[in-house]
Amino acid sequence: MLGKTLLDILKESRYTTVLSGFGMLLESGYPAIRDGDESYEIEQRYGYSVEEIFSSSFYSTRKEQFYEFYRNEILKMLDKPPGKCFYEMAELEKRGLVQSVITRRIYGLPQRAGCKNVVNLHGSVYENYCPHCGKEYPVEYITGSKRIPLCQVCSTPIRPKICLFGEMVDNRVITEAAEEVRKADVLLVLGTNLKTYLCSQLIDYYEGDKLVLINPEKHFSDKLADVIVHKSVEDALGEILKELGE
Repeated sequence: MLGKTLLDILKESRYTTVLSGFGMLLESGYPAIRDGDESYEIEQRYGYSVEEIFSSSFYSTRKEQFYEFYRNEILKMLDKPPGKCFYEMAELEKRGLVQSVITRRIYGLPQRAGCKNVVNLHGSVYENYCPHCGKEYPVEYITGSKRIPLCQVCSTPIRPKICLFGEMVDNRVITEAAEEVRKADVLLVLGTNLKTYLCSQLIDYYEGDKLVLINPEKHFSDKLADVIVHKSVEDALGEILKELGE
């Protein structure tokens, strides 16, 4: 691959799978609610850490408090549009240079930016259901409800179709994501290092030799990548599109 540009690599690829990391959310202006000041402020407001309140056990035993947090801290982020990096990723998919996207994030940013083939490992806030009768509800039903949103059919509390702390990712979703990685000849890692949960969980399924890492921060695991670009995702993808001819 000596002398090849990122565009060359993508053009020659039969199937490119993207692992979309947390750094893309940060580039989009989304707060890191589990770290720093934001985490401290949430614990001060609710009396519990994010890990405690956004857990399956908390949902099971304190639904009203769970939904207060969920509406005020999680769903409020839906007012923020996807960052430019997501639109650039969607444009690469539209032009046939990216075939699939895998993410752990629950805000639906790849889809909102226009990506079509997305595996949401931890689900999506846009999908909600009744655990008793199975009726599905849009996110607007949650945001428009007071206290605990109840099923219109059987009055059971509605459940967001997301993976909470303390829960295992659905095996069917893991299998789907693993297959997307396995069949890729280019694995494009964006906005994360190779030792995060997203990568360490899936990278073993990759059988190719074109693991491309785009991340502004250097990390000891960078050496595992075949191509390393220490730039923001927005800048790196923007350069690819510029070379391609926007």
